[in-house]
Amino acid sequence: MEKIKLTACSNARCDVYIAENCEGITRSFTKKLFDENRVFVNGKAARASLKIKEGDEIEFEMPEIRMPDAKPQDIELDIIYEDDDVLVVNKPRGMVVHPAFGNEDGTLVNAVMHHCGDNLSAINGVLRPGIVHRIDKDTTGLLIVAKNNNAHLCLTEQLATRTLSRTYYAIVHGNIKEDSGTIDAPIARCERDRKKMAISSKNGRDAITHFTVLERFSKYTYMRFKLQTGRTHQIRVHSKHILHPILGDKTYGIKKEEFNLAGQLLHAGEIAFIHPTTKETMSFSAPLPEDFKITLDKIREKYI
Repeated sequence: MEKIKLTACSNARCDVYIAENCEGITRSFTKKLFDENRVFVNGKAARASLKIKEGDEIEFEMPEIRMPDAKPQDIELDIIYEDDDVLVVNKPRGMVVHPAFGNEDGTLVNAVMHHCGDNLSAINGVLRPGIVHRIDKDTTGLLIVAKNNNAHLCLTEQLATRTLSRTYYAIVHGNIKEDSGTIDAPIARCERDRKKMAISSKNGRDAITHFTVLERFSKYTYMRFKLQTGRTHQIRVHSKHILHPILGDKTYGIKKEEFNLAGQLLHAGEIAFIHPTTKETMSFSAPLPEDFKITLDKIREKYI
């Protein structure tokens, strides 16, 4: 068993804090930890109902994680484009990109394996065949899948040299005064919360996001973001950093918001890349998902 140590960054019940802030830990496993007296807060055995405070030190044992097998599943895909080298799909909200502990099936990889059969690159191994880049579970929009190793290497090189273009659309809290700008702030894994990323000048990797205001409202701003780098949760972390978190973001946003959304209104709406074989520049777009459009219309009516 691996020992896990956390420093609480908010006040909450101890069992709830562990379940919500440790990737791969379920509520049922959390209950088992407390039943077996394996959780300690500030060096003392803790009850599940203990109210922890910011700064408290939590320690417990992590279970052995069984790596899932990626198997084909007949899941409908919204295919934007396909040829012998690449597949461009429009991922819905709520779909995880590849299997992992706690999300062992129902992923984009499971669907792509069923659709493509053996025609997927093997560079990222058996759990992520064909996956060149990822977007978060509750982020919608375009992803490229490589159908062979040559295509995968070509697309990965374009990511590294920043010639693969990705454009996102979002609604953020508050009113951004600038018409456009650049957020340049390094990002690293949050030291106090394993599931989050954070701005860190000490050990963060370069992260650059360009933004343009599309529409302003009294309480919200409709934005276009263009990635120059591609760090985990980059747009979400950068939006929080400039004090304009994305509407519906349960991790980096405002917990109580008026539209009762299932996830952040962040959509990978456009992608452009050089085709691995033809060397032609290809561009694709995907319309805003329905809940995004409905919310935007409500904001236009209420906060014009």
